[in-house]
Amino acid sequence: MVRLTPIGPDNWREELCVREDQRHFVSDPNRILARAYAYREQRSQARLILDGDTPVGMLMWYDYPEQERYVFSQLLIDQRYQGRGLGGQAARLALDEMRTDGRYPKVVLCYITGNKSARTLYEKLGFRPMGEPDGDENIMVLDQL
Repeated sequence: MVRLTPIGPDNWREELCVREDQRHFVSDPNRILARAYAYREQRSQARLILDGDTPVGMLMWYDYPEQERYVFSQLLIDQRYQGRGLGGQAARLALDEMRTDGRYPKVVLCYITGNKSARTLYEKLGFRPMGEPDGDENIMVLDQL
């Protein structure tokens, strides 16, 4: 059973990484934690993804009050656990937390051009493209949480 748990002093050192060919698409865990810290004034939320008691990934989001939306900033599933649907389950749980929080009706995210797995996942979750790419970043929005 997949669940999310806040990242804190007891679990921030988990060894997680994606495959070599995915590294230009996804930040490593230390960068994700640095981003969570940088966005702490925007109520950043960093979560460890667990399958049972096994750490399998990490994700984060934060508030973007100027545009009344959340930014789903990061999603990483360790290479050992990919292909099992864990990323989709974890993303749904994160979206549920945003819904429960209820501050904003929308969620925005981006994925790097060429990351077909991310695009497919986000489309399944109901995200749609939002205009033209910004360089190699493709922005998507979920209009109604």
